[in-house]
Amino acid sequence: MLSNVQIAELVKRGKTESKERKFNESVEAILTFREVDPKKTDLNINEIVYLPHPGSLRPKICFIGSGDLILRAKNAGADGLIEPSQLESYAGNKKDAKALARQYDFFLADTSLMPRIGKILGQYLGPRGKIPTPVPPNAPIEGMIQRFRTAVRVRSRGSLGVTARVGDRKVPDGELAENIQAVVQVVQKKLPSGDRNIRSVMVKTTMGKPVRQGVAQ
Repeated sequence: MLSNVQIAELVKRGKTESKERKFNESVEAILTFREVDPKKTDLNINEIVYLPHPGSLRPKICFIGSGDLILRAKNAGADGLIEPSQLESYAGNKKDAKALARQYDFFLADTSLMPRIGKILGQYLGPRGKIPTPVPPNAPIEGMIQRFRTAVRVRSRGSLGVTARVGDRKVPDGELAENIQAVVQVVQKKLPSGDRNIRSVMVKTTMGKPVRQGVAQ
């Protein structure tokens, strides 16, 4: 597999070979695979990776629940809060349910509401890999929300590769390299032959073209 130094150089190329824009572009890593069958169910990668250096582009988090948990989630800075009565408003409301699924990156929910959430929102959240993480009554939801602030979801969706947002232009090259290594470590565990199934690593900014580095077998 590529070293941190090699990946940092790849990140540097990805930044310098792309015209800098007037906004803080995100930086994406793309891993391509070899010698795997994307149709096999064991290659349906849908994992959460916690980045050591997430940068300023943080994911949006929604909590579904009530009582003390929703108050604590609010105080912890959750971007969205849905109480049980609001949850019911999405039943049969396809347009709003789809919009909700697109609006947030991660969902957390009171464990007791999970069956109802599945019935109302499952068909919209499931295909996007966004089924809520259950939160028991006494769980440290503040810490959970902080943890998810560093998270990215990595999905293969039946393709020969995965893409993950690993930070932004303002994150130093070496730190972005460590973020990419965190993604690689999670992904390779889901591949039949580990890192030997990784063909290449590519890096691109939001508006830039990808730069590629092959991985020797």
